[in-house]
Amino acid sequence: MRRFLAFSEAALSEAGITSQQYQALLVIKVASQNQIRVRELSEQLLIQHNGAVQLVDRLEAAGLAERIPSITDKRSVLVGLTVHGVSVLDALARKHLGAMLENEPLLVESLTRLRDLAHTAYCGD
Repeated sequence: MRRFLAFSEAALSEAGITSQQYQALLVIKVASQNQIRVRELSEQLLIQHNGAVQLVDRLEAAGLAERIPSITDKRSVLVGLTVHGVSVLDALARKHLGAMLENEPLLVESLTRLRDLAHTAYCGD
């Protein structure tokens, strides 16, 4: 797991984004119509609303996301990915998937050990 996390940190650093920004891009990408309200983004990322506003500000400044006025609720603003944001996210997601598949045997072994430990600790076997 540590090996994968180290890979992820390096890949994100190379792309010039933080882990939290990458997570936000993923949340936006899988949201309905690839758009999400800031309040919902904060809930998904388990951060305060003002932290999500600042995160969106940074994503917007980097050209990765944009604020879009809601058609259905004039008081709401949605966040969507820019073309650049989609491109960066797709490249990073491919790299992450490749690394996960490359490390699949180690990840499976780690999860198996964790399951065995949990079973022993909580089931008494």
